[in-house]
Amino acid sequence: MPPTDRFVSEAAFHVRYAETDAMGVVHHSVYIVYFEEARSHFSRELGASYAEFERSGYWLTVAEVQARYAVPARYGQQLVARCWIEDLKSRAITFGYEIADANSGTVHVTGRSHHICITHDGHVVRIPEAWASAMRRGLPQHQADQNGTSRPISPTS
Repeated sequence: MPPTDRFVSEAAFHVRYAETDAMGVVHHSVYIVYFEEARSHFSRELGASYAEFERSGYWLTVAEVQARYAVPARYGQQLVARCWIEDLKSRAITFGYEIADANSGTVHVTGRSHHICITHDGHVVRIPEAWASAMRRGLPQHQADQNGTSRPISPTS
């Protein structure tokens, strides 16, 4: 279940035929693609295009991804992909996900992905402040400071 104490983006779409397997259900690997789209939608909703982030010389490389499959989705079904930030550090970010039926609310898959900020040369670096600042807007009453520790947001932040 998505958290209620922070921003959660929602992107709705229909399952395409090409995303299903011989059993007529969404192939398990496709949910990771849904996570990716949910993540991109999340950043756009906060005013921080991931495409621009990459063009500025950075990548958020995937260090870990987890998915828990509950109920299969089928061709033509309308789904909603929800995304939120679980944790934000100076060099890393963890996103949470829920893929559910847009009409019934039935949860099909939940998951998370952990990303490390690197340059296009492969060096681990701090997440650029402009992008980190936009991501902080999606957090609850805490934000990651420059050392990567969580601290309360002041009313003037």
